[in-house]
Amino acid sequence: MKNKRKTTIKDIANVLKITPSAVSRALNNHPRISDKTKEAVKKVALELEYQPNQLASALRSGKSNLVGVIVPKTNSYFFSTVVESIENELNKEGYNLIITQSNESYEKECRNIQTLLQTQVDGIIASLTNETVDFSHYEKIKSKGIPLILYDRGENDIGVDYVGIDDYESSGLVVKHLVEQGCKRIAHLAGLSQTRIYKNRIRGYVDALANHNLPLDKDLIKESSLTIENGREITQELLKLNNRPDAIYAAGDYAALGALQVLQEHNIKVPQEIALVGFNNEPFTSLVKPSITSISQHNKKIGKLVAKQFLKRVNDKNWKPVLTKNILNAELIIRDSSNRKEA
Repeated sequence: MKNKRKTTIKDIANVLKITPSAVSRALNNHPRISDKTKEAVKKVALELEYQPNQLASALRSGKSNLVGVIVPKTNSYFFSTVVESIENELNKEGYNLIITQSNESYEKECRNIQTLLQTQVDGIIASLTNETVDFSHYEKIKSKGIPLILYDRGENDIGVDYVGIDDYESSGLVVKHLVEQGCKRIAHLAGLSQTRIYKNRIRGYVDALANHNLPLDKDLIKESSLTIENGREITQELLKLNNRPDAIYAAGDYAALGALQVLQEHNIKVPQEIALVGFNNEPFTSLVKPSITSISQHNKKIGKLVAKQFLKRVNDKNWKPVLTKNILNAELIIRDSSNRKEA
């Protein structure tokens, strides 16, 4: 079976017995083309299933109405809801998103950026991978004058607009809550400290322990990629300690879920024996038993602020204020896994 040939502007022109340039002007709503001709062109274009060449149009006009979005993981509730919020805001202004996934790979992140630049996007919105320590591929975006907004990961790393939560203070909220529940030996399932948000969460944890006169035991800080399996493996290690923790603070909900599985397999009462707190407020945290206390990052608000910042940048090329850092206060959602006073 032969592939159907793609309809061109010339095909529409042949049907209407007009020039291809007239068709092009009609499709672009040129004021010198009559409404009658515009309607005729649109009708034939629809009948012939004409699809405009987005890249060619972008090259001619300098504007594609496309925005590239890079997410580390598409299966994350946090990232999916942030992107949904960005899309809702930008669709109102006539923009469409091209969503790419880095899958926490630096090399793939570089390829994603190259593809988006070749597609002539009007801007790029990104959250860095856990592997990213070299930012030269992002500097390439800046050098081209293309708006670049970072969210969640990347604060202060590249010198561009950023939206995220106060990760340092978030750890303070968690430790304060656990101390109020009577916990004295709090382990931290940390993310990789080369990533700024996880480094800030570790700093917040360490300082919060000091603020509450609790000793720092480096054996209780375990860095990982925060998968369910990481949570399981690290919790098994913690349970083998002579002086095991009475609380676990995981910097990601999937690691917290892995920790919960192991605690239950060992018949350890949660939160009475070991309290548990996660991070991200994934939907499953309210569904498992016991439900998992977690930090809410205000996903939808982050997406909305990112979109608005992009629109400010793209709508006024001469607008060059001090770089905007929107740092939101996180919220601790207290549930059964840490609430000893209600257990």
